[in-house]
Amino acid sequence: MAYYEHKDLEAFGKGELGEMDAELWNKFMSYYGDVFAEGALTTREKNLIALAVAHAVHCPYCIEAYTDASLGSGCSREQLMEAVHVASAITGGAVLAHATQMKKLADQLEF
Repeated sequence: MAYYEHKDLEAFGKGELGEMDAELWNKFMSYYGDVFAEGALTTREKNLIALAVAHAVHCPYCIEAYTDASLGSGCSREQLMEAVHVASAITGGAVLAHATQMKKLADQLEF
């Protein structure tokens, strides 16, 4: 049995987690719906952002959902991959930027 299974994403989509706390689930889903509604950004743009973030936070369910949503909103495979590269550059840059903390400590501790 795989740790991440497609049927689990389907269960999420059906709201099965809401059975455990319907009030908080409904509040989250309302917020989630508002976030993904058309606004200053198009649905297509929001789907690409979500796909990039899904990769950055390593969520296979979100990667599946937003690959499908991005393609469904008219994105090309090249655009999906470019969004993933943006996420990779930002997360990689964040790791490197935090090396400033390591360098400061190493400079202080160096004998």
